[in-house]
Amino acid sequence: MNYQILKINISDRIAVVTVSRPAALNALNSDFFKEMNHFLDDLEPRDDVKVLVITGEGKSFVAGADIAEMVNMNSVEGSAFSVNGQHTFDRLENLPIPVIAAINGYALGGGCELAMACDFRIASKLAKFGQPEMNLGLIPGYAGTLRLSKLTGIGNALYLILSADTISADDALRIGLVQKVTEPESLIEETMKIAARIAANSSQSVPVAKMVIRKGVNIDLTESSEFVASEFGKLFDQPATKEGMKAFLEKRKPNWK
Repeated sequence: MNYQILKINISDRIAVVTVSRPAALNALNSDFFKEMNHFLDDLEPRDDVKVLVITGEGKSFVAGADIAEMVNMNSVEGSAFSVNGQHTFDRLENLPIPVIAAINGYALGGGCELAMACDFRIASKLAKFGQPEMNLGLIPGYAGTLRLSKLTGIGNALYLILSADTISADDALRIGLVQKVTEPESLIEETMKIAARIAANSSQSVPVAKMVIRKGVNIDLTESSEFVASEFGKLFDQPATKEGMKAFLEKRKPNWK
């Protein structure tokens, strides 16, 4: 596919996807979702990519959904636009490999929802976050209501959505919306260091850890504990796990290959 919106670079087991519509502050439109789904179709069967990083070009991560495309939609078309976005973000969330958002600027509306569909978020000090859909007479359409509640608590989600307020990277860190804040010029470098640390880990255990964490938050403690024990036990049949423990006892770095 000839990508017009996404810039893709894959190197050293890390894929970096840059959303590039800088004239529109990287607003999400139907073409973005088409390209992202095509990219995920190509990515999912690959075993040479261990981490995915998503960022934006220019002064914006993603400033929201494309209002110019949405303005004349009717209820059926609006619902379909929502479902399409939810499907794409669900695919990101459910990728076996970790997905990191490197948030360089505005992450508003659909952009904030894209960031929340990633596994965790690293933000520049210049980043701004918010769900301003109330200003349009709308609500977040890509399941951001649910993800924001899970990440920050119901009170913070209600405040941000109902007030349509925009908050700083430091405030986003304080409420748990992001995990780390960096200097603007260090954002990609710091994110890539984290991605490299993850990529250097066992390729068997990283997807299992992501899966049990994601699934565990949606089931009760007893069921979650049993599920974790089962998946933990399965790893003992993996050669990489044996190598990891043997390397620890021998006081050397594991050879995951």
